[in-house]
Amino acid sequence: MFNKLKQFKDLKNQANQLKETLAQETAEGSTDWGKVKVKIDGNQEILNVEIDPELLTSDNKEKLEQDIKEATNDAIKKVQKIMADTMQQSGLNFPGM
Repeated sequence: MFNKLKQFKDLKNQANQLKETLAQETAEGSTDWGKVKVKIDGNQEILNVEIDPELLTSDNKEKLEQDIKEATNDAIKKVQKIMADTMQQSGLNFPGM
């Protein structure tokens, strides 16, 4: 039983270290030829959103919303790849990752 608790504690420590490591990683997604950019960290927290001023017109609202969504999804896909690579390198292997 104590062995299981120690294994759980070790796994929790490894997960915390992984979270700290991933916080240092970043990925940027963009759309509309780079006019909308979203930068996120390895924990999938949005760090920055950049929008070209020419897109900031009231008649562009739906297009801008779509661009933000696409740039965010692009950044998430990139950081998920970074996460999987980092986990693999650290020796952690969770099912489905």
